[in-house]
Amino acid sequence: MSTGVIKKVAGPLVIADGMRDCNMFDVVHVSNMNLIGEVIEMHGDRASIQVYEETSGLGPGEPVVSTGNQLSVELGPGLIESIYDGIQRPLDDIMKVSGNNLSRGVSVPALKRDKVWQFKAEKAVGDKVEPGDVIGTVQETEIVLHKIMVPVGMGGVIKEINSGEYHVTDTVAITENEKGERFELTLMQKWPVRIGRPYKQKLSPNMPLITGQRVIDTLFPIAKGGVASVPGPFGSGKTVVQHQLAKWAEADIVVYIGCGERGNEMTDVLNEFPELLDPKTGHSLMERTVLIANTSDMPVAAREASIYTGITIAEYFRDMGYSVALMADSTSRWAEALREMSGRLEEMPGEEGYPAYLGSRLAQFYERAGRVITLGSDEEEGSLSVIGAVSPPGGDISEPVSQATLRIVKVFWGLDAGLAYKRHFPAVNWLTSYSLYVDTMAKWYQENVASDWMDLRARVMHLLQEESELEEIVKLVGMDALSDTDRIKLEAARSIREDFLHQNAFHEIDTYTTLKKQYHMMQLVMAFYDKSTAALSKGAQLDPLINMPIRERIGRFKYVKEDEIETVYDDILHNLDIDIDQIIKKGDE
Repeated sequence: MSTGVIKKVAGPLVIADGMRDCNMFDVVHVSNMNLIGEVIEMHGDRASIQVYEETSGLGPGEPVVSTGNQLSVELGPGLIESIYDGIQRPLDDIMKVSGNNLSRGVSVPALKRDKVWQFKAEKAVGDKVEPGDVIGTVQETEIVLHKIMVPVGMGGVIKEINSGEYHVTDTVAITENEKGERFELTLMQKWPVRIGRPYKQKLSPNMPLITGQRVIDTLFPIAKGGVASVPGPFGSGKTVVQHQLAKWAEADIVVYIGCGERGNEMTDVLNEFPELLDPKTGHSLMERTVLIANTSDMPVAAREASIYTGITIAEYFRDMGYSVALMADSTSRWAEALREMSGRLEEMPGEEGYPAYLGSRLAQFYERAGRVITLGSDEEEGSLSVIGAVSPPGGDISEPVSQATLRIVKVFWGLDAGLAYKRHFPAVNWLTSYSLYVDTMAKWYQENVASDWMDLRARVMHLLQEESELEEIVKLVGMDALSDTDRIKLEAARSIREDFLHQNAFHEIDTYTTLKKQYHMMQLVMAFYDKSTAALSKGAQLDPLINMPIRERIGRFKYVKEDEIETVYDDILHNLDIDIDQIIKKGDE
């Protein structure tokens, strides 16, 4: 154990001498107040330490003691429904100890030591186990079965294992390896946050993470195990999009990181999530959620650690074979914390003052996502999808954090303040957004939804792009300059925008749309476009086509219940044909 003394204090940065025996990223206790810090730079026996708590009142000469361990998280039963700060301190337990305001130097274990869990053994004495094998389970919440796995480096033959009631620190099994070394397995294991948890194999991102949000699933899908970025200016709906994804995405576990967000926004999350009913199970959404709250007024260094804490917890559940969705809101605040620490370390600044290693740090974070074959003899499939919000100042995505993120992620959901002000939700701009997973997932859509899904999607995208070009002409010379065919194009594109892409997050039916319903909605709009264009060539008048009463029903198809989709769809198509035939007849007369 290395002990040194403080030489200098600069905000969250503390310089200590006499630290020759400690290593990079060691956790240290600073001063007699036992503040938690982490070594981020070494010069001879001088260490630069980022302190995760308020440093006011510290002075030179106070002791600094290294623990010899890296910043790690506790992984075990009790994670679900917990609310942690950036370094996995449970905020509810701290409140019981120190009141509503975080006190410095408070040390509270991340997992409750007094809670008893019912452990059910799945292996027997004499079984050979390897890292990642499930030795038993704990029913953590009504909807999450927590699998107790053999930690890395503790495989061997089981010498002792018992079902029963245990605390997280109690030994539930003992293994012995070929060298005769014995390991005591508890319900809990630890893992350093800056190191990705191991797996056997990474799989191709060839299946979508279904979200029920039409603009995402149809136009800009994210793969299961994929990474997406949601950049947008203030008030464009980043947080609402992430709430919708947390609620509806096809994920077993949700990890939500409020990284440097406003305190009132985080309060909304903390109040809303317990009240939100999980649509799949009917239980509270919190029963499959872990929240990490690191608001903008908390120490800036802990903000830097928060996304690593979150993604390590997410990887742990991925290793159990679950599909995990991680929301980071927002990575811009995390990058600002990096910039502040880099400035205090007097490092050479990069663009806009951000450190030169901003891109590599972002990549280290996002690359931990993926669909994988987990460790262990069962070789289960688990996935971790990461959706990171970016808050570029003034909505300018040419700034460094947005640009560094776009070089790494494969899905870009560009939020548009203009759309948000028009009350268009989700405010995803269909002309600037993109998904690079579309081609790799084309086969899945064709096999699982419809053989012509990709063609229909391409036609919808093409119509939206043509609408943008036609609107430029209208601005210059007016609507009368367009041909009847182009007018029908504009009407079909308007229908796509207002009826298909616009989605009401607070409507009980419209808040979530299945892929089958999305397919039928696209078919109806394109049927109107194709049949109207054909009718024009047969002499039909434009105005009656635009003002067909059936168009109201096409627009309201999104509010049709799931079990009525086919019936209503066939009825609308039938009536569309009748209306168009009548319009053609009137045109002939």
